[in-house]
Amino acid sequence: VQLQASGGGVVQPGGSLRLSCAPSAPTFSPDSMAWFRQAAGKEREFVAAIRRSDPNRYYADSVKGRFTIAKDNANNTLYLQMNSVKPEDTAVYYCAANGNRLVLSAVRTLRYPYWGQGTLVTVSS
Repeated sequence: VQLQASGGGVVQPGGSLRLSCAPSAPTFSPDSMAWFRQAAGKEREFVAAIRRSDPNRYYADSVKGRFTIAKDNANNTLYLQMNSVKPEDTAVYYCAANGNRLVLSAVRTLRYPYWGQGTLVTVSS
């Protein structure tokens, strides 16, 4: 199963962008999905996560209140709405998925077996 991430681009500080991630196999219905990002020269870091039937959404402190993660369960497409972006949000953004429900202690880790190819977000004036 592959994940297809899209929606990256160049955006000005304070602007908005929406990322999407869809599985290549329409029958793949992951329980837990997440967004991670990796800036140049840095390690990949957690951004946001969502689990089916879990009303909570999980965010890194650096994006809380600005980014929103959502999932369309009808087509298993994952979204990341990015508002009030900052230059430090510049990174390659990756979506990740796990078929089964990840325990809460794992949703912020790299413990997802399926990853998208990444989409570049550049925040610059």
